[in-house]
Amino acid sequence: QVQLVESGGGLVKAGESLRLSCAASGRTFSSYYMGWFRQAPGKERELVAGINWSGGRTYYTDSVKGRFTISRDNAKNTVYLQMNSLKPEDTAVYYCAAAGGRTIIVALTTDKYDYWGRGTQVTVSS
Repeated sequence: QVQLVESGGGLVKAGESLRLSCAASGRTFSSYYMGWFRQAPGKERELVAGINWSGGRTYYTDSVKGRFTISRDNAKNTVYLQMNSLKPEDTAVYYCAAAGGRTIIVALTTDKYDYWGRGTQVTVSS
């Protein structure tokens, strides 16, 4: 069992930055592929960024490439999402999620994930 708790969301202006953190419980954090998803009102939940167990492979959806960076610290059981040059269209609830297995290179869809956090709100004003 893994529990995930997100933090770091808030209200910022366009062009500013935020750093989201997701703290995981349990001793097997390093075995999980971690993803950051977001869901805006009336839209489906989408994968924003993902990172494999070692941090050696990352994935970004096109709309955030060059602006967001995902990283993880397995010693601290934490995954991060650095978000720079934020845009109003980045406004959403951001969730972190864990998908089991060190063989996972990328997990794009919500059904691949075993555990979810409750989310943190990110609001970007224009």
